[in-house]
Order: sequence, then structure tokens, then C-alpha cells
Amino acid sequence: MNYFDEKKETMPREELKRLQSERLIETVKKVYENVPTYRAKMDKINLKPEDIKSIDDIVKLPFTEKYDLRNNYPFGMFAVPQSKIVRLHASSGTTGKLTVVGYTKKDIEVWSECCARSLAMTGATNESTVHIAYGYGLFTGGLGMHYGSETLGATAVPVSSGNTARQLMLMKDFGADTLCCTPSYAIYLAEELEKGGENIADYKLKRGVFGAEPWSESMRNQIEHKLKIKAYNIYGLSEISGPGVACECEAQDGMHIFDDYFYPEIVDTDSLQPVSYGMEGELVFTTLAKEGIPLIRYRTRDITTLSLKPCACGRTSIKMGRVFGRSDDMLIIRGVNVFPSQIEAAMLTCEGIEPHYQIIVSRVDNLDTLELQVELSEKVFSDEVKKIEELRMKIQSAIQSGIGVSCKIKLVAPGTMPRSEGKAKRIVDNRNLRD
Repeated sequence: MNYFDEKKETMPREELKRLQSERLIETVKKVYENVPTYRAKMDKINLKPEDIKSIDDIVKLPFTEKYDLRNNYPFGMFAVPQSKIVRLHASSGTTGKLTVVGYTKKDIEVWSECCARSLAMTGATNESTVHIAYGYGLFTGGLGMHYGSETLGATAVPVSSGNTARQLMLMKDFGADTLCCTPSYAIYLAEELEKGGENIADYKLKRGVFGAEPWSESMRNQIEHKLKIKAYNIYGLSEISGPGVACECEAQDGMHIFDDYFYPEIVDTDSLQPVSYGMEGELVFTTLAKEGIPLIRYRTRDITTLSLKPCACGRTSIKMGRVFGRSDDMLIIRGVNVFPSQIEAAMLTCEGIEPHYQIIVSRVDNLDTLELQVELSEKVFSDEVKKIEELRMKIQSAIQSGIGVSCKIKLVAPGTMPRSEGKAKRIVDNRNLRD
């Protein structure tokens, strides 16, 4: 197995717990003294820093939500003076107000280390060439994997997003063995490669590290088949660090969370009480070594599970499952909770379609309706109408049995669904839910 720092990555759990406890105590003291929002939250529940004596006391602490960051725009959640901040990143939201994150020099070093660990656990080495097609700029994806590649000692190719023909040319000419981008863009690259009459065997790609949007096991199978690589899931979010909070190893059996730096919890989405390992719920993170903007029990809104099951790779960290949805993008259709990834998983069990789709939600006569628009593959598009109708009915049945909600299926011609070079827009919600 390939490690970046074997000692840290295989640390015994008891030793790790001591480290987590030390770092939590220090972090709580820091935010209480330097971040007015945290002082107010803790004072409101009569909690003092000295009440936190170990990582087990984390449940006493208040949650942090995205609105805390937006209400303190731009720098109100920072725990260090501006002179210590060497980098700013930000993510946009539906309100238009940016979520701003500040990094000290040490924060950048820790982030780079975590991204290097991520790449190493997928098999990348200092001899690898890493083609980075995540966006560069305020978005954390591109620069995170860039610094991680350089920290690993690999060759970073900072292509950023867009200009697909150029992407393919550089991947081939520079001999990249590792691709970093969103899973939906990986599919698009594969399609464009095929359209151009090129053979994937002429490329040196061995692995892809894909994140920034939820994707299913079916999507992984499609990517691995089309690009002849191993496709690995990486997880991160700007508020906590960026990419490199967690990543799959070569066993592809859950994502290892770097819990020496980021302590995870799963809480029930309604009660916000912690749940047991293996149970689904909302993922919550506490940063344990962040200087610029430490966050306490930050609600990610991502729905997943945690596991302490031993891993074949020998790493001892907690693992998280796939993010199969978000508590804030969950659709409630006629009383049933529906996540886009569940629809994707159900539809991709049917052959003859491509993983390009949109979910259209409408309200007709006070009744919610669900429509799935999905592309036919080229080989099926020319089939007779009867066969296409049979495929439509098959998809409809798979979704009905998979999520328990009826869904209208609209099959569209190859190449007609919008492509994305970043995060794919999967949902179009036409309901006026404010009325």
C-alpha cells in the first residue's frame, strides 16, 4: 500500500483520540477568545472552554451553520489577525452572499498535506503526472489538488476547467496518469475523446480522483469502463478546508477522513443528536488544527454514514460512505424523501442511456410531479420506436421500485442535455414553494 505519511495514517486509535482531545481543547479556547460569534454561542448555554476536557465533550458544543459565516461576512469568523492570513477562498451560494474562508501559512501546509495523502492513497507517487481540471480561483478544487500534487512530489498540470479539446491534447501529450475533475466532466471528456476518434489506450491514465458533486456507484462503473481507469471518490468543502478532507484508498471501500485534522460526527437530521456508526444522517465536522477560521461542529448538510470497520490498506482513520444527497437538496415528492443520487442509481441500472440527465420538479393542481430527462446512447437512438418505448418503461419501473415515487421519463437525443465543466446542474425545481 502507498502512504504519504504512514505513521500518521496508521496511528493507533487511542493515540489518535489523545491527539484529537488536545487539539479540540486548544481550538475551543482559541475560538472563545477570538471569535465573538462563538463566545456568544457558548455564553448562551453557560459553557466555558475549561468544560471541554476531551474529544468526548464535543457534544456539549454548539453547532455552526453556513448562515453564521454569511452573517459575519467577510472576516467576522476569523480567529487570527488579517496579517496572519495568506490566502482567501470563497464559495458562492443561492443568496448571492459569499462564504469566505481564510488560510494561514500553516493552514495551507495542512491542506496540502491532506491533498497529498489523498493522491497517495489512490496510488499516485512522486513520479506521477497529475492533470488538474478542477477550476482554479476562489473555488478550492484546483489549487487544493495542485498543492497536494506538488507536496507529494508529483508533476502538477494546472489546466483548470474548460477547453475540452485542449484538455485531451495535454493529457495525452504530457502523459498524465492521474486525472482530477468532477465525475460529470470525466464522462464528458470520455465522450469527446470517443467522438474525436481517439483510442483511450493511447493515453497513460491509470486513475481519476473525482469530487465536488455527489455521484453513484453506477457512475463510477461508467467512468472506469469508458476511461479504463480506477475512479476514486474524494471529499471536501471550502468551509472546512477544500478537497482532501477525505478520500478513498485503493481498496475503494469508503473514504478515509483525515480525523487527526477534521473530527467527524453523524447527527440525526431532525433531532441533531449523534447517531451510531453505520446509521445515515447529516455529516458534521470540527476542525482540529485550523488557525484562520476554525469551525466547531459545522453542519455540512451532506447525508452519509461513518464506519470504523478495519480497512485492507491498514489506515486506522474513520471512513465515510458516499454522500448520497444533501439535507438541503432533498426533494419531498408527495411525502417521500427523494435524493437525486437515488434517481441516478436507479436509472443507470438500465442499459441504453448515458449518465446525462436532469430532474424536473413541478406542481400541477397542488400535486408535485417528477420528470426525468435522460439521454439515449447512440446505439439505441436509431432503434425502432417500440424498443425505445420499452426502455422508457423499464427506466420508469426501476425508479418506481427504487424510490417509491412515480416519475415521468423523457428520453432525449444523444448530445442534447447540457454538459458541465464543473458541477452538473441536476435539478430544475419549477415549484413556487414560497406560496
